Amino acid sequence: MNNIEGIENRNQVDFLKKVNLLKQQFGDSFYLFDLEKLSTNYLKMFSAFSSRHSKFILGYSYKTNYLPILLKEISKLGGYAEVVSRIEYDLALKIGMNPKNIIFNGPLKSSEDIALALKEGSIINLDSFSEVEFVKEYTQKNKNKHYKVGLRVNFDISIEGKSPLQGGFKQSRFGFCVENGNLEKALNDLKRIENLDVVGLHGHFSTQLRSLEVFEKITQKLCDLSKIYISNTLEYLDIGGGFYGNVPETMKINNVPSYDDYAMAICSIMNKEKIHFKNEPFLIIEPGLSLVVDTFKFFCKVVDVKKNGNEYFVLVNGSVHNIKPSISKKNTSMQLVKTNVACYQTDRFNVVGYTCMEKDYLMIDHVGEIPKVGDFLVFHNMGAYTIVLNPPFIKERPPIIAKIGNEFKAVRKREELDDFINSNVYVF
Repeated sequence: MNNIEGIENRNQVDFLKKVNLLKQQFGDSFYLFDLEKLSTNYLKMFSAFSSRHSKFILGYSYKTNYLPILLKEISKLGGYAEVVSRIEYDLALKIGMNPKNIIFNGPLKSSEDIALALKEGSIINLDSFSEVEFVKEYTQKNKNKHYKVGLRVNFDISIEGKSPLQGGFKQSRFGFCVENGNLEKALNDLKRIENLDVVGLHGHFSTQLRSLEVFEKITQKLCDLSKIYISNTLEYLDIGGGFYGNVPETMKINNVPSYDDYAMAICSIMNKEKIHFKNEPFLIIEPGLSLVVDTFKFFCKVVDVKKNGNEYFVLVNGSVHNIKPSISKKNTSMQLVKTNVACYQTDRFNVVGYTCMEKDYLMIDHVGEIPKVGDFLVFHNMGAYTIVLNPPFIKERPPIIAKIGNEFKAVRKREELDDFINSNVYVF
């Protein structure tokens, strides 16, 4: 990089040297994954819950980020795999996960999927009456073995008459509804199967609030339903996910619960209610974002800076798809890495990407020092959903570099044409 020697701040010099080294090895745009940070997050969250409820399972939500090295690290730490499709189930098997440590959720499981999960002894939570029918068929054909299933439940979680669900929807679309009798009907259907027990209830709700009050309501309702319907067979209550992780101050979110706050709220209810069950149930949680969001950063080089009308546009070797696949207009946390000691002008500017779409804005109306060609921009908190929702659009997806101790290793290579348009999939 240019004129590193002219920069007086020692930490900045060291960071520039690291960025320059990564640039030389991996190109002008890449993700950086911090494996040690992931381990720290996992152990803190696991400790927060297991210290308050000894029968505890942490199942990592695969859909949040299914980078193989990340999945293997969580498995090594003792985490279960929470999957919502057959391809995720197969991925868990491929990285060496014990099938009994796979939690199979999701609204669309085929009869073959359910047969496999039952055969392998995975934890499976049914979501619909069609899945109940698949279970009936399989258990009828395999009467020589006893099976276990759980049910995803659907109930009102409104707070003071307002729905906390994502998008403001009033009614969740998942699971068996308590209020209209569907949960009771599903339970009655399954209890007629002699070689099967309903051993768990699953209460994941995707909410905007991520608040303690919501999780307290979910936990208490699952306990209440279990006391009524499955007190003698209950083995686990699955609270789901949707927890906050480490939230940067720039996001300006007040009163963010910590791992300990969540654990205290949920476990206090579990510990109070466990006396009502024949056996003390396991508590299962399914975090995704809260474990991985702050473990990834996106680095991209400034290619050009220009002024159109009265607005500055900073073009980078990256795209909104690399940091905000939903193409949100909300700015995220960004760091400028200067590569020289020239004077920098402070003004309002936009950061734009390489695609041909007008809406390809990584930052909108950002006020700060205007970057110069050759500088790098670093976007923080890129670990949750960004990787899995990043399409290969116009340009190949950038590589992912893992920081393992003091070493850097490519764990997803930069794509080439046959990765971009795979000749094993597409017909030429």
